[in-house]
Amino acid sequence: MAHWESRAVILATVSAKTFVKKKASPPRPTRTKKLRRAFFARPAIDVAQDLIGKILVRRIGDVELRARIVETEAYLGPHDLASHSSKGRTKRTEIMFGPPGFAYVYLIYGIHDMLNVVVGKKGDAQAVLLRGAEPLGDWDAHIIGPGRLARGLQVTRVHNGLDLTGNELFFVDTPLDRPPLRSTKRIGVDYAGVWKDELLRFVDANCRALRR
Repeated sequence: MAHWESRAVILATVSAKTFVKKKASPPRPTRTKKLRRAFFARPAIDVAQDLIGKILVRRIGDVELRARIVETEAYLGPHDLASHSSKGRTKRTEIMFGPPGFAYVYLIYGIHDMLNVVVGKKGDAQAVLLRGAEPLGDWDAHIIGPGRLARGLQVTRVHNGLDLTGNELFFVDTPLDRPPLRSTKRIGVDYAGVWKDELLRFVDANCRALRR
């Protein structure tokens, strides 16, 4: 056997052994990043769209509930007649005029708590209403609709003013692309004059459970 042929056989044998011994690296776990205050310090119309597909995390003792946001509504400040802030600065709306990234929780019809996120700059009084989500993991809950969402996450008016960049209730990003969006009129704001027709409700167009 020629010298170069012998060397080729040896190299092939070594390469084969190396290939057999080497194991494929396990896939790296998907990492998520908590949304910081800068995310919320933007106009409501932008935050409302960008929250679609994000994960809302609720920690209750040792239990952690996760839900993927699929429906939101934007409220643009005092000039938006559908917004509570259009009535001025009151004890109820004070949190809306504060810094972004805090929870605004109010009661409607005397029975439903509604979870909103204060957004924009301090003093803008803009907010995003969380209208629907899909539970993740082993958690089985119907949380389409703002009242059901707050109830499923055990969020009440006690949590009004809660920092949504803390560890009790917060959002995390995902590496997935944002789903296709569909915009419609907001729901239940017929009192708001011309503002009732603004397309400020945003939904995940792929979510079949949503009201059309």
